This record gives sequence, structure tokens and C-alpha cells, in this order.
Amino acid sequence: MKGDITADEIKEPCVLVSVITKDSSEEQAKEYLDELEFLALTAGAVTCKRFSQKMLIPSSKTYVGSGKLEEIRAYICSKDIEVIIFDDELSPSQARNIERILGIKVLDRTNLILDIFATRARTSSAKTQVELAQLQYLLPRLTNLWTHLDRQKGGIGMRGPGEREIETDRRIIKDKISLLKDKLKKIDKQKSVQRGNRGNLVRVALVGYTNVGKSTIMNILSKSDVFAENKLFATLDTTVRKVVIDNLPFLLTDTVGFIRKLPHQLIDSFKSTLDEVREADLLVHVLDISHPNFQEHYNVVNDTLIEIDKSEKPTIVVFNKIDAYSYVAKEETDLTPFEDFNYSLKDLQKSWMSKLNDTKCIFISAATKENFNELKSLIYSHVKEIFQDRYPYHNFLY
Repeated sequence: MKGDITADEIKEPCVLVSVITKDSSEEQAKEYLDELEFLALTAGAVTCKRFSQKMLIPSSKTYVGSGKLEEIRAYICSKDIEVIIFDDELSPSQARNIERILGIKVLDRTNLILDIFATRARTSSAKTQVELAQLQYLLPRLTNLWTHLDRQKGGIGMRGPGEREIETDRRIIKDKISLLKDKLKKIDKQKSVQRGNRGNLVRVALVGYTNVGKSTIMNILSKSDVFAENKLFATLDTTVRKVVIDNLPFLLTDTVGFIRKLPHQLIDSFKSTLDEVREADLLVHVLDISHPNFQEHYNVVNDTLIEIDKSEKPTIVVFNKIDAYSYVAKEETDLTPFEDFNYSLKDLQKSWMSKLNDTKCIFISAATKENFNELKSLIYSHVKEIFQDRYPYHNFLY
């Protein structure tokens, strides 16, 4: 997986580490590391080597075994590596133990995603949400490394031996978290009022895994210029545009992309984005059919949507990037089971159209606009049906 990144943006060489447990396979581990490498690239790091180890469960002390950690230490010393990134969220003790042994910066998947979100945030709302998630992640991981707090609260009732620096830091972070939560409550209230002021228009939300082309589809349908590029989480801020298809107006929302192992801090913080999904009348679930694991991405997004909103909504499934899809035809003598990449595009269309039953699906290319008029017609028919159900006596549309 590759993203567009210049040499100036690549700041740190890194290594990636994962554990293959009894619940995962080597193929899954490789795909997860591919995604982790793309995350690292998006954050501005270049991956020099990947390490993986088969274990029943990760080590509670150092995530990987002592022998593997020594192998990693020898490599980073020989190659002058500056950062190591683990594919799972490390406990505070695991991170401290690994950092003490290796002597370099230690990040985990959650930490990396939070860092990307911090660089992507543009509006005050997104910046506040990301800062809150970062502080919630940081709080249990405080160490005695900070030396910036020389003064402590004074006054009546505050005299005495004082606090250790880490306790002062913890208190300051808790105070900051409280302030950010209050600020987000005000932002959520403002956004709730804004959503309420949108009138009686039908609301359509684009959802899907990160980097599947939602923003590109948004730009074409709404004739706007929502930021889109070949990097993970190119869009953080929820964007709402009024779209008109054949004189039928509706509101189209572009939401932040989902990802497996999405940090729970972000799910909690990005409440306003999730509210857009909850309040949508129609979901347009976008998939990158050229990705070898698009079916798993489909399941990840569906599971997250169920967690966000238990109610069933009308959904259109859009298989995007058919221009980039390729398959490997099986020989007649090949007795191995069929994989997704062994099916032609026509075979996949038949299988998914049959699988989804009542849910409509369509295969398009946002890049070349292939089948895009069919997508617009499909959205139009769903929006019109919702409008007619809501306003049965309003006949100006028909």
C-alpha cells in the first residue's frame, strides 16, 4: 500500500511489530501490518522492517517474547531506527518496559491513529475532539519524565509538603479533560441546533472504511471541493452539502472513515460525527472493491454502525474503484478454494447483489465516473420514497 508523500514529509524511520495469536492467521497479520504501514506513512514515517511472532497471547510484560525483543533491539541499533510501532494498543506497563529495553520512542496503533487525527483536524470542533481523545489516552501513561511544572497551587488549604510532579501533571490533565468535555457539550448543542435548523430535507450520510473514496463521491454529487487524497483519514470534519438531483433536494453528509481497532477514545470524542449517522434517513456505504480485504472492511463498518445506532436504516452499498479492480483467474487444475481475488467483476456483482437482497448495491468508479448516473438515480429513488412516506400529501415532486 502506498500513499503520496514527499521526501520532506518522511521524518522518522520505523519498524512495525505484530503478534499472530490463536485467533488470527499469518495472512491476516500481513494485511494488518500493510494497513499499519499505510498509517505510519500517512503520519510521516517510513517503514524499514516488519517483525511478527506467533504466540497464544501477547506477553503481558513486553507484548512479544524476550528473544524477539532482543532481535528487534539488535536491528534498530544497527540501522539507527528512531521509533517502533505495535499493531495493538499497549498497556502502560508494556510501553514502559519496551521503551526501557529498546531506548527509542514506542508507539502503538491507537497512539498512531490519534497522531494522524491531530494533524488532520482543521476546525475547532475536530481539534477539541482529538485533544480530548489524546489526553484520555495519555492519562494512565504518565511518567516522571516531565519537568515543566515548577509551581504548584498555593493558598489556604493548599499548604503542606506539596505534590509529586506526576501527581500535579495528572491533576492538570484531569482538569483539562473536564474543560474539553464541557466545551464539546456546547459544540454538540450548537450542532444539534444546526441539524434542527436544516428543515424537512431528507438526510443522506456517506459511510465506509477510510480511504474508500467517500469524499470524491461527495465532491461529484455536490459539486463541492471537500478535501480528498490517497491517505488514511483525509477527512475528519463532518461536511454537509445540499444536493439536488432532478429537482429533488436533500442533504448529503461526508463522515470520518472507519478503521478496524478504532480507538474507543475517538468513538467517544467524535460524538457529533456519529450523531450525523444516527440522524441520517439513508446510508450510502462505500467500499473499495480493489482492496483485497474489502469484505472484512464491510464487516468492520457494519459492526461499528450497529454499535452506534441499533436501528436499521435504508442502505445503498456502493462498490467503488472498479477501474482499479483486477482478479487472478484460477486454472482448472487448481484445487485450492476460491478467494475474492479469483472472481471476475461480473461474478462479484452477481454474488453481492444476491447476498444483499433488499439492500441495493451498485458498482462504480468515482475516478472515471463510470456508472455514476446510475448511482444518482438510485439515490434519487430512495430519497423520493423517504420523502413521499414522510409527506404523503406533498405532491409537488410527482
